[in-house]
Amino acid sequence: MTADGLPMTVPAQDLPARVRIHEVGARDGLQNEKTTVPTEVKAEFVGRLAEAGLTTIEATSFVHPKWVPQLADAEQLFPMVSHLPVALPVLVPNERGLDRALALGARRVAVFASATESFAKANLNRTVDEALAMFEPVIRRAKADRVHVRGYLSMCFGDPWEGPVPVHQVVRVCTALRDLGCDELSLGDTIGVATPGHVLTLLSALNEAGVPTNVIGVHFHDTYGQALANTLAALQHGVTTVDASAGGLGGCPYARSATGNLATEDLVWMLHGLGIETGVDLGRLTATSVWMAERLGRPSPSRTVRALSHKDQ
Repeated sequence: MTADGLPMTVPAQDLPARVRIHEVGARDGLQNEKTTVPTEVKAEFVGRLAEAGLTTIEATSFVHPKWVPQLADAEQLFPMVSHLPVALPVLVPNERGLDRALALGARRVAVFASATESFAKANLNRTVDEALAMFEPVIRRAKADRVHVRGYLSMCFGDPWEGPVPVHQVVRVCTALRDLGCDELSLGDTIGVATPGHVLTLLSALNEAGVPTNVIGVHFHDTYGQALANTLAALQHGVTTVDASAGGLGGCPYARSATGNLATEDLVWMLHGLGIETGVDLGRLTATSVWMAERLGRPSPSRTVRALSHKDQ
């Protein structure tokens, strides 16, 4: 570690020069909180993340408040952050959600599909194909309005009910989302069971099926401590978009002992050590996560946040 608290930079060969971090803490992180975070705190959180240099910050989700009460304030929150000079994607589960997002000027939306029938049933109360049929008009209308569409795909590596997920099954749903018009795909290791070889095999299979690496993002959970190793494998394959959550907020309620999303600070520490540009100020980001942890009433699970904040004491 250098004197200013940053990692020593030692580049590795055949890695991207720059990575875009798709920050999900304000949406995927806060939606898993047991208590509802005040709208003003959420807005300040998004603003602080932008000031730290993150350029894509998933703001909220336009789902029915009954299903995700923690994000019931989407209509109030989005106008409070829409002036920020960053991309602010929002999750839309159906046409009603799309209508609500477009009415507020959202220009980037995401749909949330599943690679497995069990999770599609648990999360959407539909089969995989029924969910794709539900997304078809959402994606078509968004694209007609020149809105960027991201397709999340959960359970890409393992499912708590079905076990390991066959690669061909994931490829089928990914190609279906691309055929519907998704601009970008995010491969979710929802219960954190992926390992690097599995990651590389899936990415290669997607390429062989006609899905280019430049439209793929990765979304790893750290349940078994594999999130950074899996991210590095994806980078070696050429992936340049990585999802992460400030302070490691969030997790999957279906994963026993899940430790949540890959912490953005842990990711930035590794990327900066490899000489990969992110545009993120690690000190400001760490301070933001410490600030949010105080408001949530518990310490951040991010190892980097804990190490850097302890160093400053």
